[in-house]
Amino acid sequence: MSPMKALSLEAPKSWKRIDVAEPASPGPGDALVRVDTVGICGTDLGGYLGKMPFFSYPRIPGHELGVEVLAVGSGVTNVRSGDRCAVEPYINCQGCYACRRGLTNCCEKHQTLGVHCDGGLRPRFLVPARKLHVSTKLRFEQLALVETLAIGCHAVDRSGLTASESCLILGRGVPSDWRRSNSPG
Repeated sequence: MSPMKALSLEAPKSWKRIDVAEPASPGPGDALVRVDTVGICGTDLGGYLGKMPFFSYPRIPGHELGVEVLAVGSGVTNVRSGDRCAVEPYINCQGCYACRRGLTNCCEKHQTLGVHCDGGLRPRFLVPARKLHVSTKLRFEQLALVETLAIGCHAVDRSGLTASESCLILGRGVPSDWRRSNSPG
């Protein structure tokens, strides 16, 4: 098989177009996906600027993804070939102390796609099928935003707010040092 092309962040501010091997057939619990849409977020920007402490180089970024399932491995029942999906990019081991207690965000072997392990700036890759969320209504562009919106929904859920309450959210959005160094004026 001929290699696929991918974009790799070799070091801060240093992109390289590279060849990567075609993924293997999906094993048990895995799915082979085709990447349609990749969102770019603050984590990607921080990795590009060299300001993301968890980012490792070289790395194929991309964790906000709209994908199509191409094939599934044995035991996969939540997705099938042809499904359009959002990707939950936080890969946990399911076996460590934290994972066994349902605290998967504290996984001892946590890997975020595009940060700790290669992400979606490539045509196809394998992902645990349990990290795929099917939609029959959303377009790929919308599916790539699901991860971002889920973070906000999670914050609201944790807040305990009721429909009769109000809330003020303060945040600086894009880091101020990035705005200064990249502003057109």
